[in-house]
Amino acid sequence: MTDYTVHIVDDEEPVRKSLAFMLTMNGYAVKVHQSAAAFLSFAPDVQSGILITDLRMPEMTGVDLIRRLRDQNLRIPAIVITGHGDVPMAVEAMKAGAVDFIEKPFGDAVIMEAIERAAGHLGENNAEQGADVEARLKTLSERERQVLSAVVAGLPNKSIAYDLDISPRTVEVHRANVMAKMQAKSLPHLVRMALAAGLGSS
Repeated sequence: MTDYTVHIVDDEEPVRKSLAFMLTMNGYAVKVHQSAAAFLSFAPDVQSGILITDLRMPEMTGVDLIRRLRDQNLRIPAIVITGHGDVPMAVEAMKAGAVDFIEKPFGDAVIMEAIERAAGHLGENNAEQGADVEARLKTLSERERQVLSAVVAGLPNKSIAYDLDISPRTVEVHRANVMAKMQAKSLPHLVRMALAAGLGSS
């Protein structure tokens, strides 16, 4: 059993139940909440917890929930899950403070790996050191930095290609190079590092 609790916020009961069952069977302490508002009222009592929230919910979205938690200075590492994921949504979630963004359907291993990464943000333990990120940024070419900035701004490949007057295929190559040089395991990981370095934080 972990020393933290995983809080699941989703307006769909079958999703809450199935995810809670899977995590419980894998040794996690779990608590479910049927809405963002329900969790928000409970959040001040959370001592050591990780939040898994659906993105699209009535009344308050998962991103809005994360923003409200931050406004109240409640630092609960959050993972956003959605069936309608795209780059702008991922960037918005990361800017709001999410530590990961996962598209449905996802495998058990994917969500458990995300939880373990989020657990690294509990307390003062943060693996993303600014100096390391700055060093990786310096390995990027000028064009790769332009592509990275556009990705963090939430632009799709076609828009980046048009703005930089290059082909979409060339954008894909630059994005792959950026991911490799930045040692990013995923798009949310890349966005998180870029935001930590001050790119696209406006």
